[in-house]
Amino acid sequence: MKLYAMDCGHVQFSDVDSLVDDGSMKGIARAFIDPCYLIRHPKGDLLWDTGFSESIADMPGGMSPKGAPVHVEVPKKLTAQLRELGLAPADIDYLSFSHMHFDHAGNANLFAGATWIVDADERAAAFSDEARQRGDVAAYSALEHAKTVLIEGNDTNDVFGDGTVTIHQAPGHTPGHTVLLLKTAKSGAVLLTGDLWHLRESRERHLVPSYNFSREQTLESMRRVEALAKESNARVIRQHVPEDFAALPAFPAPLE
Repeated sequence: MKLYAMDCGHVQFSDVDSLVDDGSMKGIARAFIDPCYLIRHPKGDLLWDTGFSESIADMPGGMSPKGAPVHVEVPKKLTAQLRELGLAPADIDYLSFSHMHFDHAGNANLFAGATWIVDADERAAAFSDEARQRGDVAAYSALEHAKTVLIEGNDTNDVFGDGTVTIHQAPGHTPGHTVLLLKTAKSGAVLLTGDLWHLRESRERHLVPSYNFSREQTLESMRRVEALAKESNARVIRQHVPEDFAALPAFPAPLE
């Protein structure tokens, strides 16, 4: 089994105040990475998160969403990176997201032929009336009728049935946020934590974004994911933290 870490966007925040709810980071600027991960297993290929829409790669200088203290650039399209591995979107067997925000599901429609593994609450929220009214659904509309495996109750999804790749519920940031644990043969366990911890300070200080779905659920998920990391002796990857991304093998080299 191999893990490929792909660069699917860069984000520059002029103020990360919204990423905490205690005011402790007000006025602080920070750079973030927006990764996508490909897991190649003997039983199939799983894509975890699809990053920002690769259409941003065609915008000279990137883009700045109106009213937000952020600037986004996509240096290389996700499809171009997959092509380096001899893959097209139609070759991806399984698709899953830590959650359905636009910086994690921006290219979702390209992979509607894959089996989508998703928390039931996350799927319900993604296609809710509120999400439709906000215009969120366009980014992943093709998944509405895709082959889907729901993670329900307190279940964990064992993607390939051998315990090497498991998806765990970690709600709070969104109603059905999830994390992914993979157990590699040579490098041990790796835990991809989505948006559970945005900042390098978030994990140590239990910082919760002001816009999270549930503060209480977020803190409980932090506790449970820490326990999972300890139990599996996993290397924790805070997905938006550049240092964590840079410590993984540079694409196209895999972690094995």
